[in-house]
Parts: sequence; C-alpha cells; structure tokens
Amino acid sequence: MGSRQSAQWALVFAGGLLLMAAGCVSGRDQLTPPAAATAQTPQLTPEELDQLVAPIALYPDALVAQVLAAATYPTEIVAADRWTQGQPALKGEALARSIDQQSWDPSVKALAQFPAVLAMMDKNLSWTSALGEAYVGEPEQVMDAVQVMRRRAQQAGNLQSTPQATVTTEGADIAIEPADPELVYVPEYDPWLIYGGPLAWYPGWIGVPGVFYDGPGIYFGLGIGVGVFGGFGWGWHHWEPDWHHHRVLHDHHPFVSRSPSFGGHGRAGGDPGRFRGSASFTRPDHASIERGRFTPAPAGFHPGAFGGFDHGGVVGRYSARGRTSLGGGFRGGGFHGGGFHGGGSHR
Repeated sequence: MGSRQSAQWALVFAGGLLLMAAGCVSGRDQLTPPAAATAQTPQLTPEELDQLVAPIALYPDALVAQVLAAATYPTEIVAADRWTQGQPALKGEALARSIDQQSWDPSVKALAQFPAVLAMMDKNLSWTSALGEAYVGEPEQVMDAVQVMRRRAQQAGNLQSTPQATVTTEGADIAIEPADPELVYVPEYDPWLIYGGPLAWYPGWIGVPGVFYDGPGIYFGLGIGVGVFGGFGWGWHHWEPDWHHHRVLHDHHPFVSRSPSFGGHGRAGGDPGRFRGSASFTRPDHASIERGRFTPAPAGFHPGAFGGFDHGGVVGRYSARGRTSLGGGFRGGGFHGGGFHGGGSHR
C-alpha cells in the first residue's frame, strides 16, 4: 500500500515538473522576437547608391556631411524649407539667431544657410528620405559611393580645383573644400550628366534653381558667407566627413541620428555592428506634411519613408519659388567644366 502511494506521489511530482518546464518554454518563446521583426531592409546595390549620392557628391565636404545628416530628418527638412521661404528679410546675424531658436536637428539648422539645397531636398522628398534611410542603415556604403562618384567626375574632366573650391587627393579619397574658408559656393550641375558614363535618372527627380545646371560641366552661382554662423554649434565648421572611417562627424564626434522617421534603423553610438532595433520607419501623416495625395510606389523602387507622395503635386505647388534669397555675403562665380577655367559667366 505504501509503495503504491509513493508511486502515485512520484507521478504527480513528475507531472508538475513537466508543466513547469512547458511554461518556461512558452515564456521563452514569447520573449524571443520573430525573425521578421529583426530583419533588416535589403541593402542597396552599388548602382542604386551611386544614383542616390549623385546630386550631392560634388558638394564641399562639410556640405555633404550636413546633407547626409539632415536627410535623416525629412519632416524637419519640409518645416525648415517653408520657414526659410517665409523669412526673406532675415540676413546675417539676425538670420543665424532665428535659426538657432528653432527646434530642428543641428544638421537641418546648418542647411538653413543654404536655401537652394534645402529647397532641393524638400521638392525631392522621396529622394531625401531614401538618402537618409540609406545613410542610417549603410553609412559606410553611402560614404564610399560619394568617393566613387567623385572619381568618376574627375576622370570625366569635371572635377578640379577652381577659384571657388579646392580639390585634393588624400590617399584614395578626394576632398573638396572652399577656396575661401568663409565663403562657400554650392556647385550647380546636372547629376545625370556630370559623371561622364551613363547614370540612371532618379525617378521623379526635380531640378531646382541654385543647385541644378542644365548642361555639361559645373556652374558656380553666388557664394554664401558662413562666418556669421560660426558661433553656433550647428555652423559650417562644426561638420566634416570622416572618409577614413566612413561616417559623418559633428563637433569631431560620429553623428548619430535620433530621427523617428526611420525608427530603430539607426546605429547606436557610432558602433558599426550594433543596430537599435528593427528596420522599420514611420510614415508621416497627411496633416504633418501637407504634401497632397499618397500613392503607391512603383515596383522595384526604393522610396524610403516618403516614396508614395505624388511628385506632381510638389511641382505644381512649389515650382514658382525660383532662386531663394541668401543670407550673408555673396560673390558671383562662373562656369567650370570639361577642363575650362576662368571667370566665365557671372551672376
């Protein structure tokens, strides 16, 4: 009798252990994220990366750094462009103080010095979003693509030192700096022609006056005085690309985007092997952007967070902006391309 009771208690105890073990397994399964939640978006091909960076690859180094960083904040780009359009009378120090009071990321504040660049990013919001998403997810590849395109332009005879910019080679990398550290010229060029060989036109691309030149070679318009912005932490001299480590630096530290537009897609602390989460991003609502109707992106197109916005509506509402007035001091530039140097046509 005692033996039978002992056997029954042993069975009960064993059953309890099995139930506890099943509960632990179930809990562990609940804590383990599904594979789909941790999957990263597919990497872009070299050709797609070249296409993305083509519009900015020939900009001065610090401006490239600012654009790459600011592209991770596309909603702020829209807000900043509209703000600058509404402040035509602000110049110099008054403009700098007003920019400093805004809540934008320092990279977006920096671009407010260059209204034509800001307008290009606003009008081409799908491209801006795709560029920002690419930099957040693949910074090394994006930085490498800039150097690839600079070499292509150099081989085509369209990238060389001018009175506006100094082009130097540092090892395998090409650096572009303003000839005058306090006066920055934004080069105007056709990004689909300047690099010599064939380059696919980015879907829906809109050429914006002040950064787009419809023809071969590079044109320089008005120089922008950046000295007055130097006292602010977002000013020109606070930005640079680190070509050796393939990243953007802000105040000598790796730039880390905290934008919600590509939630969890960024790299934490500049660590190239550690992501903050899944490769997801937040699409804007209609009220926050006011960009017209939302349409499906074409098949095979990498649109980023804003790829569905109708480009036609953007063109219709903003094509009349023309060249924006620039703050600071200005000087006329000239045309440089295919080996031609000199004064050229001045504005």
